[in-house]
Amino acid sequence: MTLREMGAAARKAAAVLANAGAQKDEALLRIAAALEAGQEALLAANAEDLRAAEKNGMRASLLDRLRLTPARIAGMAQGVREVAAQKDPIGEVIEGSVRPNGLLVRRVRVPLGVVGIIFEARPNVTSDAAALCLKAGNAVLLRGGKEAIHSNAACVALMQDAVEAAGLPRESVQLCMDTSRASAEEMMQMTGVLDVLIPRGGKGLIQSVVENARVPVIQTGAGNCHLYVDESADLPMAAEILYNAKVSRPSVCNAVETVLVHEAVAERALPVLKKRLDEHGVEWRGCERTRAILGENVRPATEEDWETEYGDYILACKVVESFDAALSHIARYSTGHSECIVTQDYTRAQLFLQRVDSAAVYVNASTRFTDGGMLGLGAEIGISTQKLHARGPMGVQQLTSSKFLILGSGQVR
Repeated sequence: MTLREMGAAARKAAAVLANAGAQKDEALLRIAAALEAGQEALLAANAEDLRAAEKNGMRASLLDRLRLTPARIAGMAQGVREVAAQKDPIGEVIEGSVRPNGLLVRRVRVPLGVVGIIFEARPNVTSDAAALCLKAGNAVLLRGGKEAIHSNAACVALMQDAVEAAGLPRESVQLCMDTSRASAEEMMQMTGVLDVLIPRGGKGLIQSVVENARVPVIQTGAGNCHLYVDESADLPMAAEILYNAKVSRPSVCNAVETVLVHEAVAERALPVLKKRLDEHGVEWRGCERTRAILGENVRPATEEDWETEYGDYILACKVVESFDAALSHIARYSTGHSECIVTQDYTRAQLFLQRVDSAAVYVNASTRFTDGGMLGLGAEIGISTQKLHARGPMGVQQLTSSKFLILGSGQVR
């Protein structure tokens, strides 16, 4: 089918899903079971993607994003079950009132309709996105990257069989097999077919969709995230938080890319931080004062380093003269994703929470918690860094809209 034909089928499916009720949860539970039962097929398809990626020279951190394992497949299935266990948002009364003229006014949640998602080489996004869209009563049209095409196709085939077995339209979940730029550009122009388009991937993909789409876009975030070590910081705590935020999974958008250190504590802090990250071979790129403390084996940081989401075992470091200087650096270079302060000063912590304008702001905790599951939303469809409709991890509720229901008894205006 062409993309337009797939979109037309998705609109028909969305009309069914909008009133599906408990069938949606049955479909989700069947999807979770199908992912587990289809583990061998998923791993075989993923192995084909990995071989091609290695042949094409994909770097290790991105290979990790692409790789499926039995544990990761189990995690995908568990994520789907967690979505199924959530309260159905459709029909929820958000607010209500009785007007002076006797009109009864309610605003209730309704599905968005047909959601298009353009994403890169993370096969788990396929099941997460489908599960969240289904729970919210939406049909979904997926367009992944070429690096994961076999993994995505195997996953969608399992999900379509499960959805159909639950009595819902197979076209509730569809995958575009064309991974060329042309298919992405076509999706960006599918007004009247897609109700919303969500890009999930690197800065280049997101920027292209935001600048070129005619379909409404929910902008998910490139993650140039910062950790600021204040002068009152517990340094062993700071080292552990930074280690987790940089090393646990450097290719994801909630990983820290720049550490800022107050000059009053830099002489003591930087050797502690670097020693911990040296255990995993992290490459440091520092300002002049950082290099003066840590030695010339630290590469000089350039303006580009402050702007870069590395997605790798690379960290930029800057010594700042004050708390306000740290805030100014974050305001200039942050992508609005996640920022953290490590401090024992209550006032500084509160000021950081108030003044930093990002989707998630932390005190003494790793930015790696910016995740739907970690923050109680179950699976997520992405981290929104915009300020309209949805911000931060996007769960089921963020995939709904609303409508007003007005009950009268003959009132006229």
